[in-house]
Amino acid sequence: MRIEAKNITYVYGSGLPWEKKALDNVSLTVEEGEFVGLIGETGSGKSTLVQILNGLLKPSSGEVLIDGVNIFKEKGLLSRVRFRIGLIFQFPEQQLFAETVFDDVAFGPRNMGLGFEEVSWRVEEALLKVGLNPLHFRSRSPFSLSGGEKRLVAIAGVLAMKPKVLILDEVTAGLDPKGKKEILARIQLLHKNEKATIIMVSHDMDEIAALAEKIVILKEGRVVLSGKPEYVFSRPELLEAQGLTLPTLPGLLFSLRQCGWNLPTAVFDLKEASRLIKEELSRASC
Repeated sequence: MRIEAKNITYVYGSGLPWEKKALDNVSLTVEEGEFVGLIGETGSGKSTLVQILNGLLKPSSGEVLIDGVNIFKEKGLLSRVRFRIGLIFQFPEQQLFAETVFDDVAFGPRNMGLGFEEVSWRVEEALLKVGLNPLHFRSRSPFSLSGGEKRLVAIAGVLAMKPKVLILDEVTAGLDPKGKKEILARIQLLHKNEKATIIMVSHDMDEIAALAEKIVILKEGRVVLSGKPEYVFSRPELLEAQGLTLPTLPGLLFSLRQCGWNLPTAVFDLKEASRLIKEELSRASC
């Protein structure tokens, strides 16, 4: 499923004294099976953009095309889009409400009008995908779980609707390192094993560097840079101008480069970085 945002502008409070343009003529394309990282300072328009891609917000101008069809003009398409493009908000566990994990995960499939057997199968499959044993978790109260487990249940609730695209808006925010690692590992498996299209909003440059195949940077509602991680993170000065920092390893290499070392910055593998540093040390000692 191919997603195209064409010349998207969105204005909050249009015509009112507090009118604010959140997005300004934004265009981007997400290909089927792609993992896109969406980054930018707070207030850059990231969350507004993903809510438009999911159909929760209608743009003030511009269009969103799913496989070439405008989701806001094709009659009856918008409701189907929300099942096909799953959106997981920041702190999704705050939306848990049912008495059991099963009922929480089953909420979406039931709203799709599916029968009991299909719902049960989808709940079990979704829990397995996020690494939660259905036999152990399905009858438990979601409010008795750890923070990381609650978030996995919330993600399972979206996966149970079998979306073609998964949008994650700061999905690791507030988690401890163990919980964050588990969530990211499950997202990576979904992308690898299920060939899922993923759009991930994050402030964490290390997360984006580790997972994304393409990066889009927003600044004041506009796309200022887009491309593969190697391209984006080879421009540290431009990132700094957008209020962003390099991931840890490229950041180290950039610091060494500022000290006169002849090193690239867009390196994400520790062994490769170590090799480059050793080669530079060897040249310096000759």
